[in-house]
Amino acid sequence: MRRRSLVSNLYRAARLANDVSTLASGNPRRIARRAKNKIIGRAAARAGIWRALWR
Repeated sequence: MRRRSLVSNLYRAARLANDVSTLASGNPRRIARRAKNKIIGRAAARAGIWRALWR
């Protein structure tokens, strides 16, 4: 089992805090935009686009 580094944990906590903040805002446009960007980002990561960009 892999342990996450401190920095990885902090980034993960920041993303979670942003999700909570977005949901707590109650703004449907903001919630939809956040969900859309997460879906697009995950799809890009699975496709290997980020690795190709940073080579």
